[in-house]
Amino acid sequence: MTTAPHSVCRDCAAALPGDVTRCPKCGSRRLFRHAELHSLPIGHIDCDSFYATVEKRDRPELASRPVIVGGDDHRGVVAACCYVARMSGVRSAMTIREALDRCPDATIIRPNIAKYKEVGHYARAIMEAFTPLVEPISIDEAYLDLTGVEDRLSISPAQALVEIVRRFERELRITASIGLSYNKLLAKIASDLDKPRGFSALGRAEAATFLAPKRVTILWGVGPALERKLFADGITRVGDLQDKEEHWLVKRYGAMGRVLYSYARGEDSRRVHPESPSKSISSEETFDWDVTTLPALAQELRPLADKVARRLEREGLLGRSVVLKLKTKDFQQLTRSRRVEPTRSAEAILAAGIALLEREVDGRAFRLIGIGCTDLTHPETAPDPELDLFG
Repeated sequence: MTTAPHSVCRDCAAALPGDVTRCPKCGSRRLFRHAELHSLPIGHIDCDSFYATVEKRDRPELASRPVIVGGDDHRGVVAACCYVARMSGVRSAMTIREALDRCPDATIIRPNIAKYKEVGHYARAIMEAFTPLVEPISIDEAYLDLTGVEDRLSISPAQALVEIVRRFERELRITASIGLSYNKLLAKIASDLDKPRGFSALGRAEAATFLAPKRVTILWGVGPALERKLFADGITRVGDLQDKEEHWLVKRYGAMGRVLYSYARGEDSRRVHPESPSKSISSEETFDWDVTTLPALAQELRPLADKVARRLEREGLLGRSVVLKLKTKDFQQLTRSRRVEPTRSAEAILAAGIALLEREVDGRAFRLIGIGCTDLTHPETAPDPELDLFG
């Protein structure tokens, strides 16, 4: 027996029967239908081309133009691009030079992170007006647990998500895509299905069937290394995982095997955590020319260490590991780390970074350097230096 679908109006958030073709409240034809629409509590909101959208908002003359946010046209990379630029093949992390080869009419704008953070914080406040259970993943996306919103606001989770995005458009003049499901895994997958300004949902009845033909990389946690291992075992689609017994997957892939078994069946027990502290704080710089000497590299490292220290101070955190990042002129990336006593001192971060740097400077030419802190902690939970056993 098939459950009758329900609808929500994308323009006024009205809950409607599934068989209507136009919203009787506002006249819109932008309706979304799904059989489990009003019983799915987990949302994922992903702002559309966030950096580029904010820049277009502030420069209306660029509204219909291809826009790339990133470094200069010599050595920088694309941080974000609008959908007009994407139509020409431009993608994030591509060099600006290659992006301009594909889209020579693009306008290049240097990133303004402070502005993007301000918009991101406002967007989070809008989400938190509907539920306290908001878990930011980055400046422009978040999970939401909307369980109980019916009791508080007399609307369903689907309606709440539409209202949130409507406020984004009205108050921030940015757009976002919505994913709705019964867990985080599927809500994130759903938000990628219809972009920009989209709305998709994945329900319990369809999850396993939907996932079966998809590549295994659609599952959270399947990166390049695990993908290669799965492919070597003849597992390329989620359906291949669904055919495997859990004990076989655990024996072959350890604890990740149990996760794969669950995810392949649309099961995910992770909760939405409203507080998601930074896992790392870092800063990096791409050079206008290749740098080879220790003094020159150390000089570039100092302002980056200062930036990291200031952010640690703002967020009230200490770092227990310092990480150095280098990229050679042929794009080989090196990452080195060193444990330190919990610190937010720029001098301590710089000293650890230089000690790591000294081991890598051997005449190679570098095009990027970065430094950061990981294993972050709050001062009240940091171990007493007298008891520190690292050294």
